[in-house]
Amino acid sequence: MNKAVKKMLATHEHLVHSEGVTVVSHMQREKADWIQHTVMIEDCDVPFKFRRVKKYKNLQGQKINVIYYPETETVAGFEIEIMQVVRIKRF
Repeated sequence: MNKAVKKMLATHEHLVHSEGVTVVSHMQREKADWIQHTVMIEDCDVPFKFRRVKKYKNLQGQKINVIYYPETETVAGFEIEIMQVVRIKRF
C-alpha cells in the first residue's frame, strides 16, 4: 500500500481499501454530462459505483485495487446498499 492510500485511510475512517479483487461485471452509461460506471466484484453482491467524464477501459475479468465507502441509495422507495468508489486502479 502506498503513502497516498495510507494517508486517505487515516484521514477518512469510513473508507475501505480492497486489493486484487476480480471484476465480474462492468457497465457504463451516460447520465447527464457524466459517464456512470457500475462494477460488480467477485463474491460481493453490492454494486460499486463511480462517475467519470469519459468512458473507462472495460474492467470485466480484471483484477483491481479499489478504495470506497459504503452508502445507501433509494430506488423506487427501497433503500439499496452501494459502495461509492473514491479510487480505482488496475492491480
